Amino acid sequence: MSQANLTHKEAQFRTDALSLDSYHLHLDLSQARDHERTTYPVNTRIVFSTTAPEIFLDYLGAEISDLTVNGNPVDVDFHDGRIYLRDLPTGEEVTVEINSLSSYSRSGQGLHRMLDTADGNTYLYSHLEPSDARRIFPCFEQPDLKAKFHVKLSAPAEWEILANQPEVSRDSSGEVATVQFAPTPLLSTYLTSFAAGPYASKSRTWTAPDGSLTVDLRSFARASMADYLDDEILELTAQGMDFFHENFAYPYPWGKYDSIFVPEYNLGAMENPGLVTFTESYLFRSAPTRAQHAARTNTILHEMSHMWFGDLVTPQWWDDLWLKESFAEYMGADASVHSTQYKEAWTNFAGSRKNWAYLQDQLPTTHPIKAVIPDVDAARQNFDGITYAKGAAALKQLVHYVGREEFYAGARDYFQAYAFGAATFDDLLNALRNHTDRDLEAWSRAWLKTSGPDTLTPEIHIQGDTIESLEIHATADEEVRPHRFSIALFDAHLHRTDTFDIDIAAGSSTTAISAARGKPAPSLVLLNDGDHTYAKVRFDDNSLETVRTNLSQLTGGAEEELSRAVIWTALWNMTRDGKWPAKEFIATVLEHAPKEDNADLMGTNFANARYAVTHFLPEEQRDDARAEIAQASWNLLTSADPGSDAQLTLARSTIASLTATPEESGTERLQEILNGAVTGLQLSPDLRWSIIRGLAARDALPLEVLDQQRAEDNTLTGEAEYLGAKYSFPTEENKRYIFDQLLIPQAYSNAEVLKLLGAFNAPRSASLSEVFAPKFFEVLSTVWKKHPIEIANHIVRGLYPQLEMALAATDEFLSADEVPGALRRVLLECQDTVRRNLHVQKAQKELKGQ
Repeated sequence: MSQANLTHKEAQFRTDALSLDSYHLHLDLSQARDHERTTYPVNTRIVFSTTAPEIFLDYLGAEISDLTVNGNPVDVDFHDGRIYLRDLPTGEEVTVEINSLSSYSRSGQGLHRMLDTADGNTYLYSHLEPSDARRIFPCFEQPDLKAKFHVKLSAPAEWEILANQPEVSRDSSGEVATVQFAPTPLLSTYLTSFAAGPYASKSRTWTAPDGSLTVDLRSFARASMADYLDDEILELTAQGMDFFHENFAYPYPWGKYDSIFVPEYNLGAMENPGLVTFTESYLFRSAPTRAQHAARTNTILHEMSHMWFGDLVTPQWWDDLWLKESFAEYMGADASVHSTQYKEAWTNFAGSRKNWAYLQDQLPTTHPIKAVIPDVDAARQNFDGITYAKGAAALKQLVHYVGREEFYAGARDYFQAYAFGAATFDDLLNALRNHTDRDLEAWSRAWLKTSGPDTLTPEIHIQGDTIESLEIHATADEEVRPHRFSIALFDAHLHRTDTFDIDIAAGSSTTAISAARGKPAPSLVLLNDGDHTYAKVRFDDNSLETVRTNLSQLTGGAEEELSRAVIWTALWNMTRDGKWPAKEFIATVLEHAPKEDNADLMGTNFANARYAVTHFLPEEQRDDARAEIAQASWNLLTSADPGSDAQLTLARSTIASLTATPEESGTERLQEILNGAVTGLQLSPDLRWSIIRGLAARDALPLEVLDQQRAEDNTLTGEAEYLGAKYSFPTEENKRYIFDQLLIPQAYSNAEVLKLLGAFNAPRSASLSEVFAPKFFEVLSTVWKKHPIEIANHIVRGLYPQLEMALAATDEFLSADEVPGALRRVLLECQDTVRRNLHVQKAQKELKGQ
């Protein structure tokens, strides 16, 4: 293990030894436009006291020119990502000052620099979670060691120059400006944020509903994307500020609220207080669906909730990572429902986001929501479906368990007690205990310290035309959790006739629903109606046939939409588990998903159907299924209402289906779409690129069309799209080129790596990429060692062979040498995906309908 990977034990030692006062930073970015210069000067001064005479700083910079302790020069001991300080005075204030050079990044970690090909402008932004502040400045890189930050940035005078706090002074000297920012409140290193470049902006002022606070709100994007910086962004920001001001009852503490949308970003967003970063994909170059607006809204509010959960009160260590991310995931949806027009947020969570949790929770690498995190690299891997989606689902169950107002009251107490400090979940439980008599300790043990989803199955017996008995059977890998949820009964027209609120006790395998006895026999029994708990839901045979034939008849309003989301997720889980024929799921999607008025549910289930064809059907059935889906999708697209969300969602799905179909009509119809034959469909840059990639994958794209699209979309995004399309042609030379290029460290940005991986795995060329399977395992260690961990993660997952041989090859690789824990986890997850696919393929022959 590299010493650059901080362990929890080392972090605890520093926690006990150190008391931090402040960081004083000066980043000189004045020469950033010169891309021949790969580094920039940094001056760091840290004021602290220590009880240990020897301590180390974290730093992944290029070099250190000098280091002083209390003004006295000392020898520099800098290696393996650490600066070792010795013979420090103890029990008194110490000032360490370091002059160093740090490196610009192309991986999205540290200080990322990019050149916009649209106008030749250079842009900088930072991303530091969980431990990449050390790529910019020497620091004690762990979440509980908070300090005040005094920041100066020097950059070209005409640039926007930004950090966490408002600008307080600007000294311009010729072409360079040096900006001093207000000191931050106590802040963790990973939450510091810097950006510079000729960004375009919009602004407005927010005033609290009670008039007690005014905050400047701004949004930023690079100049070539300024037209897409729409007004809804700041409108949603203001609505969120209203919501959290009223519900958290702790005034927004970070001075200003900037939102900056950046390219080549590794994540969706990051909650840097006062300067929140978002992926540029939230700026809609193409006509967006309502579902895309809702997703962006959720992310804006997710990050805003972090200003309190995570920034104001920070987890002491990464084992409580969920304490901020699960809460933010929950708050993003809850605030959307209660403060914006996007009332469908919980439907989208149940029908889409929650699938991520169920998938992650059934991998061999699953972990409790409150995980054991031995080191920082392990923390980096835990930004996953458990920490986000399962954690949010568990919190939704907790809110249903204790009451929404009680939950928010506990949160308000928590903020007051631990503001600008670090806390644990036990601290939050203590705050909640004042507002409920529920056994929170038992709930915490059952929900936060166990792994895997429970499974809930109804058993119903009918006597005549009434219910004789209804029981719920619960199973779990460990002990069954306590569940509080709703059961709904529906008649033949899928009208809800009865609803029962149910409590399943911890450890209970069977729960009788006595209130159901004597009720009219239902056509559908739906467990977890309203999606209040986290569990895989099954159906009795009659209910399964009802949803298979009549699902799209379940209409009426928001309540019914959420019920459909629960049903869709249950059907997909049954399919993934090999409990329901993949053909039945595909047929259900083709019959009922086109009638969805929720574009998120429609798009998610069409994508799941395409996945089922490629991974769950036996190989000999796949081409027929691809042709069937492509034909059905084309029929749906050409009959959809022009300009509607349904048309756009169907267009995206149809392009993917036409790309994969073995029928020659796939090429002809892709060309028709590209030529504007679908009335009302706006051919935005993103849609055109998806068609062009599809035609390239079918070896049916004239090169002049590719070059013309590149010229028309002369942007950084367009260049990455061009790269992906250029190498999607199904040739052995292209596969070899991609494979070899991805082995070269720093050759491509993170965005370009993803496009190249997409080309390597383009439809209709699996036989060309499969020949690289043995070579993959030969170069695996080198890839992981030489690439930044974020890009290495993408490359390993993207090149991992989807072949049975990979199962044994992975076992052999893992047993041969000492494998880094993060790489071991990635490989085990890839291996399990292949193993599951093979299991489900085999199960098809044993299931009804195959």
